[in-house]
Amino acid sequence: MLQGTGDTQQRARMLRQQMSPAEIALWLALRGKPNGLKFRKQHPSGPYVADFYCHAARLVIEVDGEAHGCGDRPMRDAARDRWFAERGLETLRVPAVEVLKDCDAVTRGVCSVAAERIARADQGS
Repeated sequence: MLQGTGDTQQRARMLRQQMSPAEIALWLALRGKPNGLKFRKQHPSGPYVADFYCHAARLVIEVDGEAHGCGDRPMRDAARDRWFAERGLETLRVPAVEVLKDCDAVTRGVCSVAAERIARADQGS
């Protein structure tokens, strides 16, 4: 499992206390281990903190608010996604507005992507 640096671990602890409404809604759905999948919230990984992480699927889930489309944020998000990809992790970006609109559908989508990744990994072994 990817681990964070000391600074990243401290930032993750802080972020767990300051989750957005969309992150809270998705966490309430994911913490119950839907389809037997275990998710971690605000998981430190190297220099980054993933909103959610499923180790079995090697899947990072990012809940993107409106700010993710502004300024240099798209470029920073792309660099972050590349960093995760270089370590064999897929990043699934979910708009916060979609989580708030239909959290059940987003949860089903996240679980579907995770299950597909696990199945592909099992076929490759």
